[in-house]
Amino acid sequence: MVPPVPPSVPRGRSTAFGRWLGRNVLRLGGWRVAGPLPDLRKAVVIAAPHSSNWDGIWGLAAKLALGVEARILGKDKLFWWPLGAVLRSFGVVPLDRSSPQGTVGQAVAMIRDNERIWFALAPEGTRKPVKDWKTGFIRIARMAQVPIVPAYFHYPEKTIGFGPPFRTSGDDAADMAAIRQWYRPWRGRNRGTG
Repeated sequence: MVPPVPPSVPRGRSTAFGRWLGRNVLRLGGWRVAGPLPDLRKAVVIAAPHSSNWDGIWGLAAKLALGVEARILGKDKLFWWPLGAVLRSFGVVPLDRSSPQGTVGQAVAMIRDNERIWFALAPEGTRKPVKDWKTGFIRIARMAQVPIVPAYFHYPEKTIGFGPPFRTSGDDAADMAAIRQWYRPWRGRNRGTG
């Protein structure tokens, strides 16, 4: 139901219970995780299509089942007690929207400051259908000098999968076109990636 995790991939403070819980949530929902996972210490992981709140449930179950640590930026306004403690335990880091670095700068600094980190985000930036994806993930990967790992939700087969790492070329438009093309076969709960 879950592929092996290579040695370089960041590991969370996973417990046997957490892995058991994640695997059983996936099993009860009929989901599986397809690999292989790339053997990378640092990466920007993008997950699409993001068309439902259920994506978060299945994504969290996969994260627990694999025992992988992935950091996600969240609005700092969500970090009130006790929700803040729960979010931090799942790898969510508060985003300071007033920071002069901006979101991209904060993400790049977080990647550079960690020896092992997978930084995850949804390139669509919303669950609603969008024509254009936000380019921040490409800029983050380029500035932090790390690869992009594409991950997908494919609801028709109840699969969460990972693709081969993608290195930015410096041509953001061409990189975006190549990544969007790679995502064409995958269908979210409510739509594909357009």
